[in-house]
Amino acid sequence: MSAYGFAHLRSRRPHPDILEYLERIQDTLDPFDGRFVIHGPPVEVVEGDWPGSMVLIEFPDIARAKAWYHSPAYQAILRLRADHIDGDLLLIEGVGPDYDPRERAAKLRAESAGH
Repeated sequence: MSAYGFAHLRSRRPHPDILEYLERIQDTLDPFDGRFVIHGPPVEVVEGDWPGSMVLIEFPDIARAKAWYHSPAYQAILRLRADHIDGDLLLIEGVGPDYDPRERAAKLRAESAGH
């Protein structure tokens, strides 16, 4: 099942380290079959408030997403981004093609009835 690296980047400060990070990140993703799905374009906020931008990287599974993040290659460039951009990074497993939100609702309803 696909997994994702999701980053919400709030305050970006231009710096040469960021350019180096961008030049080097794809080489850290390739061994784990990671690919950019979204990479910081402006967003159209239709509900609420969304300061900043987002990045979404897809991996074939959560094991490869975690292996990428903890890899020596990515750890070697992580500070290039983290020292200059405030944000959050999540690794999260996606849902399969047969996902049905009604099943999730039924499970949550059953859990809340048990409390």
